[in-house]
Amino acid sequence: MAGANAREPGFSIGIEEEFWLVDRETRDLAKDPPAEFLKDAKAKLGDQVSSEFMRCQVETGSQVCNSALEAREQLIEMRSTLSEVAAKYDMALLAASTHPFAQWDDQKHTDGERYNTIARDLRTVVDRLLICGMHVHVGIEDDDLRIELMAQASYFLPHLLALTTSSPFWRGKETGLQTFRLSVFDNLPRTGLPEVFGSWAEYRRHVDMLINAGVIEDGTKLWWDLRPSDRWPTLEMRIADVCTDLEDAVCVASITRCLMRMLYRLRRNNQRWRIYANMLVRENRWRACRYGSDPGEKAGLIDFGRGEIVPYADLLEEILELIRSDAEFFGCVDEVEHARTIIKRGTSARRQREIYDAAIELGASSKDALIAVADVLIERTDPNARSDT
Repeated sequence: MAGANAREPGFSIGIEEEFWLVDRETRDLAKDPPAEFLKDAKAKLGDQVSSEFMRCQVETGSQVCNSALEAREQLIEMRSTLSEVAAKYDMALLAASTHPFAQWDDQKHTDGERYNTIARDLRTVVDRLLICGMHVHVGIEDDDLRIELMAQASYFLPHLLALTTSSPFWRGKETGLQTFRLSVFDNLPRTGLPEVFGSWAEYRRHVDMLINAGVIEDGTKLWWDLRPSDRWPTLEMRIADVCTDLEDAVCVASITRCLMRMLYRLRRNNQRWRIYANMLVRENRWRACRYGSDPGEKAGLIDFGRGEIVPYADLLEEILELIRSDAEFFGCVDEVEHARTIIKRGTSARRQREIYDAAIELGASSKDALIAVADVLIERTDPNARSDT
């Protein structure tokens, strides 16, 4: 266990976003984007852009950020640049965790040693991996502290997911869920909520057992909702859908950062957040997938202290109060409180449904209504195309 007098972690943040590359004419996925696209993107963004498992995907990763403002500026730069480069090849960038109508069996995975190994090992399970996500890294330098905070922070993972839902459609059908992404991702091994470990050494023993058995090459093959990064001294929050609006992404990243510092403050005062059984947190995880942050008679998450379902908006206010001093410390009060705006106007999932339903009501076919959804997603992904920024 880290010493009680250890220096406070840096709590830097980094944000990774995965996007779809879509054909400008059809708005369907670009099944085989030209190699020149990634070459041109790297010429402008360097290592901040990379390929992803599917050829129709591209991933960006911010540099280490010490403020929400810095993170926002980097997201604007990366999204704007990628959108401009994609336009050169008659493509567009689309931020949503599932494409509204694309078919997974039409896609090809990226040709590379890591991706070929995954495809060979997981077969059809990974062929269906037509999903995008957002990952938030929080810098916590002490190994044991990362493990300790990982166990406590798992409680909040459903709350973070509910703010980001952007995958209500799958293969052209409305799923009834706010996020269908995890229903696909959970078919892979080593996904879901993280295990609870008593120390960094215990965590490493378990990972090394899988490595020595030849099951995985390294810790990057642990695809938990929250994990210690295998490359950097960070905790990596991975449960979130990719946010269509970058302001939502900055908000969720800021809340994640503040939650980690709040848990650290508890520890500094010889307190801790209660660790609940995974069966309980999994129930809230499902409820976040099904209902998200929307209001409704059956919606909301379980408050384990009260033993009852509570409207998400009420739980959000409790979280904002818990992390108020941390938001002030990091200078991100406005970014954190943007969560209220998300609740009021809805996540991307709710707005996608509204666009679809409005188009159907005006007499559009289902396919044309889905194209209308894609058009709005494309517009809102590109900061330069947004009419309200």
